[in-house]
Amino acid sequence: MNRLLSGVCAGALLLASGAGAALAGDLPGKFEGVTVDVKLIGGQQYEKLYERIPEWEKATGAKVNILTKKNGFDIDKELKSDIASGSTNWCVGWNHSSFAPQYTGLYTDLSKLLPKEEIDAFVPSTIKSATIDGKLEMLPRAQFDVSALYYQKSLYENADNKTKFKAKYGYDLVPPDTWKEVTDQAEFFANPPNFYGTQFAGKEEAINGRFYEMVVAEGGEYLDKDGKPVFNSDAGIRALDWFVNLYKAKAVPAGTTNYLWDDLGQGFASGTVAINLDWPGWAGFFNDPKSSKVAGNVGVKVAPKGSSGKRTGWSGFHGFSVTQNCPNKEAAASLVWWLTNEDSQKLEAAAGPLPTRTAVWDWDLKQAENDPYKKEVLTAFQEEAKHAFAVPQTPEWIEISNAVYPELQAAILGDKTSKQALDDAAAKATQILQDAGKL
Repeated sequence: MNRLLSGVCAGALLLASGAGAALAGDLPGKFEGVTVDVKLIGGQQYEKLYERIPEWEKATGAKVNILTKKNGFDIDKELKSDIASGSTNWCVGWNHSSFAPQYTGLYTDLSKLLPKEEIDAFVPSTIKSATIDGKLEMLPRAQFDVSALYYQKSLYENADNKTKFKAKYGYDLVPPDTWKEVTDQAEFFANPPNFYGTQFAGKEEAINGRFYEMVVAEGGEYLDKDGKPVFNSDAGIRALDWFVNLYKAKAVPAGTTNYLWDDLGQGFASGTVAINLDWPGWAGFFNDPKSSKVAGNVGVKVAPKGSSGKRTGWSGFHGFSVTQNCPNKEAAASLVWWLTNEDSQKLEAAAGPLPTRTAVWDWDLKQAENDPYKKEVLTAFQEEAKHAFAVPQTPEWIEISNAVYPELQAAILGDKTSKQALDDAAAKATQILQDAGKL
């Protein structure tokens, strides 16, 4: 096993804040006969990491029992159900920086179970975001998420496309740098039902998060400084109209209001979408001829700007947590460490996801030196990371999302105007915050 703290004397690193904390040299530890029950996120970009679990079992003598493997929205519902019913005696669970504030009391403080040096090896901002009310509630995996723009390069190299686009829109056809340019190009490239200009995830927090970042790019706010919903503004209407108008123009697939992340990834890889705002975890998948029809034809650039000059940059990260009621927290913490250690982060980062350990960032950049596509990907996402911003830090974010997204769908489908939909959504969000005592 590759121990990250080679050269440090085993036994000398007892974490001062917790007498029960593991020694760095002891990881992953020995847990013969222990079974660790886990609940994980599933999906194409997350699965490869779980192939390392048998290695941890062999090293520790413990077993991992996967109780659940679902997309993030469904597992979130399951975790809330467990909290409500008191069924939280499993051990390791999925977590995400956008979802974490709502899991009050579910997860324990990992800083008391793992060496400080291991925690310090992560990018400090991710550890700060993973710390809720003074408790380190998750270790980040190599899944820092902020979206950049993927596009089919051949569309921009085609002379006929260049001529026709310039004649129609009055400017050169180049990969877009504004959301207005994305709109023009998506409509230009669209040829439904066989080919579409772009796409978006149209339900759950996925559409609300995209709407949120578009509001910011349009110069607006989702919640004001007092925590009041104010997205039913002119900026909010412009943001929602972007989705509405592309749907009305049939520049996006008709089913996009039911899409989630895997649908988008498979859609762009199918070769039937020109432009795709998406996460770094898809980078390797899109350029692999075994999984993608656009392999070798993928360009990547920083996300576009809204009318305010700000770029979209909704961001967050995935991680793993240990429950308060876990019967063997030391074994669970060891598994969480294993799934987020340097070897695990290199495994994930090699396929495109962005690491959350400082040393793996350096390794990733080194790997890209002789790989033009990888270098393009990292350059785009490093630039996009400068524009990254988290969701509003309220425990009610997901509850608000669940109330808002049906209203966004209603506008996209033409059942309400954007103004009506946003007024109704803001009223629902305000009620949620009032009920929670926040307003």
